[in-house]
Formats: sequence, C-alpha cells, structure tokens
Amino acid sequence: MHEVANPPRGERAVLVGHAARDGAYLTRSLEELESLAGTAGARVLDRVVQRRGTIHPATFIGKGKVAELKTAAEECDADVAIFDDDLSPAQVRNLEKELGLKVVDRSELILDIFARRARTRESRLQVELAQLEYMMPRLTGMWKHLERQAGGIGTRGPGETQLETDRRIVRERIARLKRSLEAVERERETQRRRRRREFRAAIVGYTNAGKSTLFNALTRSDVFVENLLFATLDATTRQMVSPERHVTLLTDTVGFIRKLPHHLVASFHSTLTEAVEADLLLHVVDASAPDFRRQMSAVEDVLEKILERPRPTVLVFNKGDRLGDTTAAAGLRAEFPGAFVVSALRGAGLDELRAFLWREAGERGANGASRAAS
Repeated sequence: MHEVANPPRGERAVLVGHAARDGAYLTRSLEELESLAGTAGARVLDRVVQRRGTIHPATFIGKGKVAELKTAAEECDADVAIFDDDLSPAQVRNLEKELGLKVVDRSELILDIFARRARTRESRLQVELAQLEYMMPRLTGMWKHLERQAGGIGTRGPGETQLETDRRIVRERIARLKRSLEAVERERETQRRRRRREFRAAIVGYTNAGKSTLFNALTRSDVFVENLLFATLDATTRQMVSPERHVTLLTDTVGFIRKLPHHLVASFHSTLTEAVEADLLLHVVDASAPDFRRQMSAVEDVLEKILERPRPTVLVFNKGDRLGDTTAAAGLRAEFPGAFVVSALRGAGLDELRAFLWREAGERGANGASRAAS
C-alpha cells in the first residue's frame, strides 16, 4: 500500500534497501535513512526492499526489483529514489535511465545534510571538500551525451575536452580547499597548544544521542540543539570549573552514524582532532535506542579510524528518563562497569558526572605539578 495523500512541500521519496544482512538490521537502517531523508527535507512515501540475491553490478538491485521500484515511484509520484547503500556512478546512471527520476545514495544524502548544517567557515570548507571528492569520479557520466560511442581515433571531441576541463577545475578547487583547511588547522593547533596544560574531555557519540544537550547541561552553554540528525557540525569547547578551581575543558563534536562516508571522516579531520587529542572521551549513548549496541559499534569503528592510539573512554548512557524503571539503568551499570546513566534533559546523574570530570582534572593537575617539581 502506497501513501499518496497530500504530502507537504519538499521532495517525495522512495527508500530502497538490500537485505545483505539480517532483516532487523535492515529495518533499523531504513528507519534511520527515513530520518536522514526527513532532515534533508524529503517526505518518504514508500519503501522497496530486496531481501535476497547478490548486488547487481549494473543496477544494485535486480531487474524485477527495479521494475517494482519504478511502479512504486509512479504510484506515489515520487521525485527521488534514495538507496541505503553507496552506489557506483554507473549504477546511478543506469537506475536514473530505467526509473526516469533522480537517484541518491546514502553518502550523497548525508553530504546534503552536512551542507545544510554547515554554519562556520571551517565546516563549509570541510563539506565542500567532501562533496567535490565524492563528485570527482562521477563527472564522467555528466558528459556521456557528448562522447562518441566508439573508442580510439576520432573520439577526442568536445565531450572529453569538457570532461577534462571539469576535472581540472574540480582538482584545483580541491587543492585550494585543502590549503584553506591547513590554515584553519594551524590556527586550531595554536589554540590546542594553549589548552594542553588543562584537562580536556571530548564528547563523542552517535548522532542525536543528546551530546549537545549534555554539553549544554554540563557547561551551562547554549549550543544549538534540535531533534534532527547532525544538528551539530562544529566542535565547541567550554570550561567547567570546580569549587576547588579544577578546570575541565569540555568539547562537543560532530555525531557519527553507520556507513559514515569516508570523505567526511577525512574532510572533518581538523574538527575530529579535538577528539583525537583529548585526555578523555565521553562516549554518549542513547540508552533508549533499541539498537544502541549497534550504534556504539558504529562510533567505535569511526574512532578506530581516526585515533592514532586508544584514548581513555567512559560510557555515558543518556536519556535515562526514558528507560521506564531503575532496573534497566542498573542492568546497564552491571553490563558496562564504570558507565554513567544520566538524563541531560532532566538533569539526573549530572552532578555525579561533573564530580568525576573535576576529579580527573584534579588528578591531572596534581600529576602535572609533581612532574614540574621533579
């Protein structure tokens, strides 16, 4: 049954998934994809899932499933088909030709959201760099209509000329963006050098786990918070000062997600360096999420890519007010010794977490003083 009743303005989308893994994983992944589509301003009207078979090299899904997708898109008057996995440039071209509508893969959708969310000069540079690096291998298809069918002699016409021109322009722009980001990185490095005497903790975690809400509650700040994926792109650092004058520098960072495009991880290196160089990581987990363990694993996978060496990490299970009873919270503490169960929105458990951070800062200060004395 296809929903066709008067959607609000915005693109009308059909989601497409392939059950290469277990069905429960696919269901959660498509729910997340729907949230991503909504964050990007699209209205999801239907889902098409291929539950068996291998990936089709030409169209990702099989011929019969492409026909089913075309019918579903026509019935709900969809503008775009959004795939839950990354597609090759050839697969996108073939699908758009077969379906007669725009085709977007997961990486392109996430890049679009990041482009919408970028507020500072640094995050805009990082997003543009990631978009151009994503676009680079896809330029060929943009000029297929100008190329000759045969190869060899006589094929070096306007299509190839325009394609090479575009590639050169994109390569030059990428080089300029990298130089600009290197300059930003030098500025950040100057700031980090000044901070290295202080105890630094960085908040990391899955997108929409409540990291910014927790950051605001701990530091009494007003970082932008919204119930949408990737509400925060820029690293923000604030001081927490204890009654004993122990200082903790707490940093809020960009959220992670399953299948995070590697271009984004690379482009946001300077932002993620705040986590790389922290003395302690607070891994914030949405305790109310049914698949929070998979979310934890996705965050750990990204951290493994960006961390040069393991960092001390403390689990903070947020949204404890949604667990229903104290038994669930006690179960989390038993399964994950040393973890905190808090509610950033309600303030529950935050005094204990603050005290822990200040205690860590005090020990860092004492160790630093003893080293200086010796």
